[in-house]
Amino acid sequence: MNKVLVVGSINMDLVVETDKVPDLGETLLGQHFNTHPGGKGANQAVAASRLGAQVTLIGCVGNDTFGADLLSGLKQENINTQFIRITDQAATGIALITVSQSENAIIVVPGANHILSPADIYAAESAFIEADVVLSQLEVTLPVIQAAAEIAARHNKPFLLNPAPAAPLPDSILQNTALLTPNEHELAIVFSTTAETWQETLQKHPAKVVMTHGRHGAWFTNTAGELQHQPGIPVRAVDTTGAGDTFNGTLAAFWGMDMGEICRLACAAGALSVTRPGAQGGMPTHKELFDFLAALNADKPA
Repeated sequence: MNKVLVVGSINMDLVVETDKVPDLGETLLGQHFNTHPGGKGANQAVAASRLGAQVTLIGCVGNDTFGADLLSGLKQENINTQFIRITDQAATGIALITVSQSENAIIVVPGANHILSPADIYAAESAFIEADVVLSQLEVTLPVIQAAAEIAARHNKPFLLNPAPAAPLPDSILQNTALLTPNEHELAIVFSTTAETWQETLQKHPAKVVMTHGRHGAWFTNTAGELQHQPGIPVRAVDTTGAGDTFNGTLAAFWGMDMGEICRLACAAGALSVTRPGAQGGMPTHKELFDFLAALNADKPA
């Protein structure tokens, strides 16, 4: 399995389950409240680690209870936390998540995630040298992403970027990115497209973009610019939080395989992840993923 380096956010998710998302000024009673480890960086690191990858995470947490709990949890997931900084300058990042009818609405307060600096990335250059693939997202600052992309390119390491939450990306980052993994909304923002369709955007960037579309699966192009589709896998969804992070962690864990096969594995892992609550709660192990795929194949008509 790959040695995966993740550069990204570490949050505590504060999750409320309710029948409906409240309107402005409305107060509702919720059914359940839980805290779950989260943050796109940590989520993607856990997803890759459970699938058997050797994972190192670069990030930042506050010097507080949430930070201590999150670090402990990452270590239990066999993730190398050597390059996670503990700061007194901000509290650990949090995400307020409302789950209603198996869908979610999320507000992220970055906190310590925005204390992470390019200097922290340069100080961890040895981790880039050791990695087979580098994965990041946009819950840390763009200068941090730019530094990570530059160091990955310097050492000829593929840089995978999940551009969420969406933001326009400078050419300096795009040029050093081996693969972008936006959803349809994020795709339009990253490339500042207005009139063209998402199909046209994908075809303009052959073999450089995988666009996710929830339960509908993923689309990508081959090197000739021909559009390819990996259908989603129907499951009974309990909590969709973290499905995209599972998809991305799986891409990194299996990077180097044929893109169609990687997307098949990533869609299957993403489907499994929504069957249990919590961003990380449903992320499958290597055995769970391949048992799931074997069961799907057994159900196909001969």
